[in-house]
Amino acid sequence: MAIDGVRVVNGTFGYIYKEGKWLSQYNKANAKVEIQKAELKVAGDRWTRHKVLGLKGTGSLSGYKVTDELMQEVMVVTNSDKPSYRTELIYALKDPEAWGFERIRLMNVMFDSIDVANWEAGKEITEEWPFTFEGYELLDPIEE
Repeated sequence: MAIDGVRVVNGTFGYIYKEGKWLSQYNKANAKVEIQKAELKVAGDRWTRHKVLGLKGTGSLSGYKVTDELMQEVMVVTNSDKPSYRTELIYALKDPEAWGFERIRLMNVMFDSIDVANWEAGKEITEEWPFTFEGYELLDPIEE
């Protein structure tokens, strides 16, 4: 059966939520889990075998600078007597023509850097927030 082009999910209908609040200024998101493996050589076999040793979650969100709210939350890491900022994010895709909608919860999100200043005259200011995370949950899968 051929793919129905109407059912292809469109990123226009993507949403990012931080602790339940929609972050409407951000319009690009990604997250992936890197599977860390060791290579094993077995006697009498030419094939290299692999053993999973760990997982590493990385991602980012980016979009327009509207407030300094996220910077203020993340910058607590610069104060030696306070714990680093951890949060959770939910990435959602809600294309009305898709088979359904998808929500993915990213747990223990820790941001990697803070853009203190990044602008150019005559241009909208955008910002990118790379992060690591420790676990995810597929809350709502897209299924036919």
